Formats: sequence, structure tokens, C-alpha cells
Amino acid sequence: MKNIFIIFLILFSNSAFGQLVVTEFNADWNSANKVEWLDKLSDCDIAKVDIVKEPTLQKNHKVVIVPTIIIFKDGDEVARFQADISFKMLATREDVQNSVDELLMSDF
Repeated sequence: MKNIFIIFLILFSNSAFGQLVVTEFNADWNSANKVEWLDKLSDCDIAKVDIVKEPTLQKNHKVVIVPTIIIFKDGDEVARFQADISFKMLATREDVQNSVDELLMSDF
């Protein structure tokens, strides 16, 4: 049920409201490299996808390394941040928050 909600959230719900969804694609086997600060982002919804449990989402969004953070606006990908070859996220919380803020300001 939770996975269905995530899929719905990513693909449909925000298109009606124009909100942003920041989604972390990761896997349980890479939990040591999960993005700890993701829940501290503001002015956006947060979703987490386990690519082992949701391989269709991984394929549809062409996630090739984990973690990957994708920002969706109106259901479309507008920004992407990927880990390096050691599976550690290169982007900082500030990098992602700045992208969220810029996307929000672009609506004005």
C-alpha cells in the first residue's frame, strides 16, 4: 500500500497542485549511504523509492546509481542529483534546497 501511495504521489497528485516532490531512489543494500538530510528539506514533498522493490520506477526514471535524488514538478523531472562511484551522494542539502527554491521562484 505504501508503494502505491509513493507512485501516486510521484506521478499524479502534484500535477494538480504544481508542488515539488523530491524523491530519493536507493536500495536497502545501500542503506549506509542513504540521504540523511532529505527530510529536512522545506517547501516540497518527500518520497523514497527502494529500487529493488520498485524496479519499474527505477527503469522508468533511468536510475543507474543509488542514491539518486530526482526533483519532480507537475510529474516531470526537473533536476537530478546522483551519487559517485562509491555510492555516496555528492549533492548537499543546500544544493537540493537551492534547486527547490529556484523552481518555486520560477513560478512567480
